[in-house]
Amino acid sequence: MTYDYDLFVIGGGSGGVRAARMAAQTGARVASAEEHRFGGTCVIRGCVPKKLMVYASAFSEAFEDAAGFGWTVGERSFDWSAFMAAKNAEIARLEGIYARNLEGAGVELHRTRATVAGPHSVRLEDHGREVTAKHILIAVGGAPFVPDFPGSQHAITSNELFELQTMPRRVVIVGGGYIASEFAGILNGLGAQVTQLYRGARILRGFDGETAQFVQDEMIRKGVEIRLNADVAAIEKPEVGGLVALLDSGERIEADAVLYATGRWPNTTGLGLETAGVELGPKGEVKVDRYSATSCPSIHAVGDVTDRVALTPVAIREGAAFVRTVFEGEPTAADHEQIPTAVFTQPEIGTCGESEEAAAARETVEIYRAAFRPTLHTLSGRDEKMLMKLVVSKSSRKVLGCHVVGHAAGEMIQLAGVAIKMGATKEDFDRTVAVHPTAAEELVTMREPSRTVGPRASMAAGS
Repeated sequence: MTYDYDLFVIGGGSGGVRAARMAAQTGARVASAEEHRFGGTCVIRGCVPKKLMVYASAFSEAFEDAAGFGWTVGERSFDWSAFMAAKNAEIARLEGIYARNLEGAGVELHRTRATVAGPHSVRLEDHGREVTAKHILIAVGGAPFVPDFPGSQHAITSNELFELQTMPRRVVIVGGGYIASEFAGILNGLGAQVTQLYRGARILRGFDGETAQFVQDEMIRKGVEIRLNADVAAIEKPEVGGLVALLDSGERIEADAVLYATGRWPNTTGLGLETAGVELGPKGEVKVDRYSATSCPSIHAVGDVTDRVALTPVAIREGAAFVRTVFEGEPTAADHEQIPTAVFTQPEIGTCGESEEAAAARETVEIYRAAFRPTLHTLSGRDEKMLMKLVVSKSSRKVLGCHVVGHAAGEMIQLAGVAIKMGATKEDFDRTVAVHPTAAEELVTMREPSRTVGPRASMAAGS
């Protein structure tokens, strides 16, 4: 059978763009459809604008810290409109680069919604017509989820926050994950009064417990009000004023905005995948095998829509692996193990490998940790500490996990992740000469474990 395209990619985010470009470079006839803006969540309404906001918010402390180093800083103010204009210009520039790179590779672009009409058919909404493709790749990402409750229509998500015309001065943030915690730090740094609500006992569930607690304590010290074991029952909108968040405890909190960051769900609603027999999971995620193949042989899926690891670099790796598998004849599975990750909370987290809890549930591990006041704050006078932590297998001596909290933690973990991925042992870290004076040198100078935990350690303690 003759098809219009060898590959049709639905979704113009990081994973879909990488797959489309690589496939086109093999000589395949490729088309890509995106209903919003090329660049996807990361570039348009995720990682990139968020990081720009992190930078903007961090200047408030930088101005204060400068005084300790002899600087006199004058009157300070933040212009939300000026920042948003600069941010939007940068996002537009990046969007243009994504589109030009695709077209330069020979990919045909469709700026419209596309849905699946069959195993080899795609319906384009703007034309109302169908095209055929030998292979279809689903790369539509995810979307913020807001539960249904009284007044939920008054809540905003990160998508809307990036487009607000004026800065909210009083913000209630609902959620305890990394997105909620990042925006709590951003808005707090920009001068907003921030209340973060989480229905659990500690924010950043799923991260190393000690690391999460350390960040939570520092956030509170910086001025974020964190309410644990709390949730919103309703949002009211009075005729005059802003909003009122009614908590399940009966308490009322006045706010200019209520931001929901309670997770993202795969963006498969109305995509038509059922017409091709593609199996979906309980959240609407596309179920795939290790090669990103779905239950329909002609359809694959990569990125957040599969609900595997929701990180932009992972989606890019999955897209590249898909092309090598399908178009280059080299079966390749994306590697989802020991992925270095940065969380741009304030203070920042860099993490790679296993948490103390996960590793200790399987084997006996030694914990090496150092919490200290970095050199920056010896003169600034700021009461803020850094945390360095290694989780080490007692038997193999491999470093199973590395967790860093503090300035430039993301930069540190990228390099530490290389060593961990290579299987470095604690002794390999010890043999590495420290770079002085830096915070990162603590990773190679911790000689004695602070504790030993795990099944065997527990047995020994009880004997």
